[in-house]
Amino acid sequence: MGGPVLAYLIQQSRYLLWAAGLASVVAGVCSVLLVAQINMALTHDGATALAVLAWRFAAVALGAMLSQMLASVLFERLSQRAHAELRQFISARALAADFRKMEELGGPRVLSALSEHSARVAEFFVSFPTILVNAIIVLGCMVYMAWLSWTVFAAAVVVIGLGSVGYHLAHLKAIRHLDVAAKEQDRLFDHFRSLVEGAKELRLNAAKRGRFADLVLGRSIETVRRERAFGMSVFVLSASWGNFLVYGFIGLVLFLLVGDVPDRTRVMTGFALVFVFMVAPLETLLMCLPKANLARVSGARIDEITQQLERIESESPVAPVHRFDRVELSGVGHRYFHEGANEMFALGPVHLEFVPGQITFLVGGNGSGKTTLAKLLVGLYRPDGGTVLLDGEVVNDTNRDAYRQCFSAIFSDFHLFEQLLDGGASDLDERGNRLLEKLLLDSKVQVKDGAFTTRQLSQGQRKRLALVVTYLEDRPFLVFDEWAADQDPVFKEVFYRELLPELRARGKCVLVISHDDRYFPLADRIVRMEDGQVVAVERPEPITQGSAPAFRAAQSLPV
Repeated sequence: MGGPVLAYLIQQSRYLLWAAGLASVVAGVCSVLLVAQINMALTHDGATALAVLAWRFAAVALGAMLSQMLASVLFERLSQRAHAELRQFISARALAADFRKMEELGGPRVLSALSEHSARVAEFFVSFPTILVNAIIVLGCMVYMAWLSWTVFAAAVVVIGLGSVGYHLAHLKAIRHLDVAAKEQDRLFDHFRSLVEGAKELRLNAAKRGRFADLVLGRSIETVRRERAFGMSVFVLSASWGNFLVYGFIGLVLFLLVGDVPDRTRVMTGFALVFVFMVAPLETLLMCLPKANLARVSGARIDEITQQLERIESESPVAPVHRFDRVELSGVGHRYFHEGANEMFALGPVHLEFVPGQITFLVGGNGSGKTTLAKLLVGLYRPDGGTVLLDGEVVNDTNRDAYRQCFSAIFSDFHLFEQLLDGGASDLDERGNRLLEKLLLDSKVQVKDGAFTTRQLSQGQRKRLALVVTYLEDRPFLVFDEWAADQDPVFKEVFYRELLPELRARGKCVLVISHDDRYFPLADRIVRMEDGQVVAVERPEPITQGSAPAFRAAQSLPV
């Protein structure tokens, strides 16, 4: 098994691996020496020699036990370290990857790499001492056979060669099926996510639920089962073929190859012991090798996934949030495949400028490119053409991560972390709970030790929690993607008539993606989009703000 993943794991744990490997070698050598001691005891002459052999046997048996125990413990620790290192490695690649690449790759494939594939690679390290010890035993037995009789040893090499060729051919066939199962496993993770996230839709439509269970989920589970079972069955059959060759060879040696030679009893006894002793390790070895192949397939899948999670940008060090005077999109464009229209969608070129203390409404029909433009603006997407400028400085791969730190955004597919992850400010709980009170969420959730006590809320309430996070981040540029879509009429009024003017008064630059045309006059300007193009930039006439609703949420939100 090779590849960058294994090389990375070996580099991270090379000393532990060497120690565990050495202990396994000692255990294997001691096991072979036990066979030799037993053979010598069976053919000894004289009471003094027997006593010496007894002490030797005890010493070798003790060495075999201690080295086997040490190897097993070390490899168990190595397995846990390998699992942790793999998860850290994959997570680091995912965190540093280009956001667009992450979207194209898909969450289920990353989750599959973090769970099943990394677990299979880690399991290989647990089985490695078994493979190594039994390989040493088999090799040692072959050496002992060569010492007993070169003729029999040559015949053994021929038999093992035939067995190796058969096993190799079986290996090639089995690995193809295991690879198909590994790829289908990635798709199965996506179906598992649909099973949970689509629970409402499946329960509302019995026909859809049945087809999903049988044609999608069931078929994928069956494909993984069938391909994996076939691949593993080939390994089992090849192991049985290897055992047959061994037993056939035992009969060949006992009844044909060993003739009337000197010390025939010692040679016959030695071969009988060696073969009886070697059968179990050889069978175990053949049964453990499929785990190595499964680990190789999983390692290849992890390599494939992590290679796609390429780092394009330079990572920005944590620093105070940068205040700006102007953000400018100069001829910015972006192209991507639009699945709904089954064609490439082109956004731009877009020419826009944003300044602090300004509220911009971004409006347009579904699929017009509003969210894509917002992702370009905040630096999640790299422009295919044109430039993004921050205070006149071009934003590129070396400073885009630093540029993104100017923004807080609540997209329609936002995620709420349990932890606020706000650097452990001493007054974080107090500020968070004060905001929850103002948003009428204090009876449902609290901030305790820098974390929300629950996230099991309605979508509208979860968006208000996201708003709490945004306020605590206190970034100079805020983006709201249909934030008010899931709010009741009262909170829509609060958002548009209270919160947005308050943010503007604090010098924040705000972009709101919205379909609520009744609130358009509250914006400083309205940017209209159609088919990926900015078709108009309007400046509505200011209106007199009506009275605010008389309840707690209408009060100014503290920070």
